[in-house]
Amino acid sequence: MMSIRIAILVSGHGRGSNMAAIIDACQRGEIDGQVVLVIGTRDEAPALQRATEKGVSTEVVSPSKLGEEEYARRLLQTLGDAQVDLVCLAGFMRLLPPPVVHAYAGRVMNIHPALLPLFGGKGMYGEHVHRAVLESGMKVSGCTVHFVDEPYDTGPIIVQRCVPIEEEDTWETLAARVLAQEHQAYVQAVKLFAQGRLRVEGRRVRILPPAP
Repeated sequence: MMSIRIAILVSGHGRGSNMAAIIDACQRGEIDGQVVLVIGTRDEAPALQRATEKGVSTEVVSPSKLGEEEYARRLLQTLGDAQVDLVCLAGFMRLLPPPVVHAYAGRVMNIHPALLPLFGGKGMYGEHVHRAVLESGMKVSGCTVHFVDEPYDTGPIIVQRCVPIEEEDTWETLAARVLAQEHQAYVQAVKLFAQGRLRVEGRRVRILPPAP
């Protein structure tokens, strides 16, 4: 299988640590692929600066300056021009337009800081997720990498990793422990995709054995 071309979509005020984990894994050869483009929703996104520092091309496609239809068209054009095989959402704080989801069906991944299908959906991100987990009395939390469909956080699950919840945890300490696992889980999922080892069967994602 040829080396894959990856685009990462970012937004908001995130530092881009999951983005950086994927870029770094590609650059050291752990993933048979290259991050060819990072697309942000606004010029001042910290993740875009971080991508530039790592030598990755960046572009801004702003949904606030475009209507939904034009935003979808511009995203599709930008991804197509870059000949992208896989789209990774990393701190992307909005629904991906349906035309993009359909055009890249089975080729868009997202990461969520909880064990889906628990603690997902609209408004469940960052601090909100970790507070909800702690308030629920759960004894474990973790992260989930999944393929993207139209709603929030409902696509087929690729990889999950667990962390214990400690008695003294705050949402900040839990978030830090989960984030460390996010970096590993996302790299694992992208690596499996690059190896052609993911097969979606209904709601399940089967991980195929390595090619001989």
